[in-house]
Amino acid sequence: MARIDLRKVSVEFPIYNVNARSFKKKFLRLATGGAVVKDANQHIVVNALKDITLTLKHGDRLGLIGHNGAGKSTMLRLLAGVYEPTSGDLRTDGHVSPMLDIMHGIETEFTGYENIMQRGTLLGLSRAEIKAQIQEIAELTGLGDYLSMPMRTYSSGMMVRLAFSISASIKPDILLIDEIFNAGDADFLEKARGRMIHLLNQSSIVVMATHSDDLITEFCNKVLLLEGGQIKYLGDPGEALRLYHN
Repeated sequence: MARIDLRKVSVEFPIYNVNARSFKKKFLRLATGGAVVKDANQHIVVNALKDITLTLKHGDRLGLIGHNGAGKSTMLRLLAGVYEPTSGDLRTDGHVSPMLDIMHGIETEFTGYENIMQRGTLLGLSRAEIKAQIQEIAELTGLGDYLSMPMRTYSSGMMVRLAFSISASIKPDILLIDEIFNAGDADFLEKARGRMIHLLNQSSIVVMATHSDDLITEFCNKVLLLEGGQIKYLGDPGEALRLYHN
């Protein structure tokens, strides 16, 4: 069974080659994210996440909410292995599939079909798995003959359709989502939503960052409300949304 354990995990970003006093004064006036502090050597450090402790087990659907800069994207990148904890312990059991940047690995000079093969490989699928799903992916895109043409001939909406359809072909244990439901135009959203629901249902654990109260209410059984890189509330979705909006 998939599982995620975080014990007092922090992620810090040191800031070099700046005047500590002037930078901190300016940054504190502008930033909405983690706390800006000085370390033992008087260097400026941004505490993007601080002392995060939580456990997720099979069946958990965790929503990440908070204002821009609260630490949601940092949390997803931490779970995806993009960032390492500065302190604390992080353990994940199960294959992690991040849907954080669906355009990653897309080449505009490649055809749609060539991009399906390349992006699918980057997502960890074997060539046999990609070939077995290529017709299903093609049908989800709705791009028809354009799949045989270079992506530089696509509109931005067509690019998103293709990138989303490829990303949704994964079969994850742990699924990480960053506002993926906003992908594509209105005509595509209904098909994309159906595919995402299927993906959510077959995933053991889902961690989803979103600004949509409806998605939180519909899909999540618990919510993590972040503020300044720290846990403000972890638990019932309704209570989390009430605290967030108040």
